[in-house]
Amino acid sequence: MSIWEAIVLGIVQGLTEFIPVSSSGHLVLLHNVFGFPEPQLFFDTMLHLGTLIAVLIVLWQQVIDLFKPPFKKMLYLILATIPAVVYTLLFSDFMESTFTGFMLGYAFLITSLLIVVAEFVASRLQKRRELKLGGAAMMGLLQVVGTLPGVSRSGSTIAGGLMLGIDRKTVAQFSFLMSIPAIMGGVVFQSYGLLKQPEIQVDWLPTIVGTVCAAVAGYLAIKFMLALIVKKRLYGFAIYTAILGVFVLLDRYFFGLINWM
Repeated sequence: MSIWEAIVLGIVQGLTEFIPVSSSGHLVLLHNVFGFPEPQLFFDTMLHLGTLIAVLIVLWQQVIDLFKPPFKKMLYLILATIPAVVYTLLFSDFMESTFTGFMLGYAFLITSLLIVVAEFVASRLQKRRELKLGGAAMMGLLQVVGTLPGVSRSGSTIAGGLMLGIDRKTVAQFSFLMSIPAIMGGVVFQSYGLLKQPEIQVDWLPTIVGTVCAAVAGYLAIKFMLALIVKKRLYGFAIYTAILGVFVLLDRYFFGLINWM
């Protein structure tokens, strides 16, 4: 992998992990449309570590609060994480198959639909609510939908909170906190895969560059989203993912310009 490819992959991973446009969907696009090589397992693991570092830096106070009695926020986070853990354990083979991109166009459209419905419902709710068990459970269930490449994890979880009328900034913060166990789980799973590879050839310079880019881009994306969601609606992201979805479906069924896996 070249340095510039590592930079692009790092930036795309960092930005799209937290902006509601789907990081996995964009990585599939990079591979299929622009011919980017599929990242080695170690490189991919390091990119996820970069985004994890970004979350911990921006939300360090909220992370500390998780460990303060009566541990209410920790309980909410555990509850919100359970559905994705169960789904991953039961349907890991199906999850792996989705990265071929056969559902990518539909998945981008699902992201768009979730955002539009969430903003429509939220705009008609008069009172903003606090995050409680029901809200955490709803966001956790929609995180399962966000495991599909093309469906944004942050977009689906934020949509779940907005549809229940939870305060917009609270929803965004909790969605990003939910990414911590999600990313850590992915890193642990990938690390297990690395242990089964006795001889790993690591190209250190692209790996380090990509990781730094993912961390910086992730940091900027989180700060951007936390500021944006309070002041603006998210319809712009819905339009963007709808355009991507239509583009993928048109090419797959009519034009055939791209050799989809």
